[in-house]
Amino acid sequence: MNLIEYVDRDLLAVGLANKLAGALEHALFHHETVSFAVPGGTTPGPVFDSLCAARIPWDRVHVLPTDERCVPEGDARSNARLIKERLLVERASAARFLPLYLEGHAPEECLAEVEAALAPELPLSVLLLGMGDDLHTASLFAGMEGLEDALAPGAPVLAVARPETQPEARITLSAPVLDGALDKHLVILGTKKREALERALGRAPEEAPIMAVMDGITVHWAE
Repeated sequence: MNLIEYVDRDLLAVGLANKLAGALEHALFHHETVSFAVPGGTTPGPVFDSLCAARIPWDRVHVLPTDERCVPEGDARSNARLIKERLLVERASAARFLPLYLEGHAPEECLAEVEAALAPELPLSVLLLGMGDDLHTASLFAGMEGLEDALAPGAPVLAVARPETQPEARITLSAPVLDGALDKHLVILGTKKREALERALGRAPEEAPIMAVMDGITVHWAE
């Protein structure tokens, strides 16, 4: 784990956006197209606001969520909505978006079709993750049914998550897919998240799912 501390959140947003743009550009030097997995939630929004203006060949970038709530895209809780509104604008509007959830279907009905679409994108070129106070990342929550299978080395690309703490089912990239990304970044904000991450260190992924992806990751933090 490599930790980068920023003076404030504005500098983090700009600095992390520059890091991600550089990582994408490096990947594009070696590949015709690259895959870029990003989280939803409120934390990455300012990063997306800076990143969307990066001067890279976005038409060769394939963007996907790390996880998705099984809600219509118009719902305020939809990660696809956030990504399209905050990242896939300006220059980044040329990027291709790959959804994890197909609206109108039960999550289990989507898996085979979505996994087939994602197979050519693996391993992920660049990954940005967030983390909850409860140490979940993507939609891998401690104590949820199916977590052990989603953490297993031979896990499929996708898993359905129905954590008791959340109001809807979710589809998430499995731990091996997340951990197998070639360039991994985690963004956390505030003392509470920093302390949570420190609590996670040394714990098993079953107790602290964020630990399933910490090998070689760069953590970006600001108060």
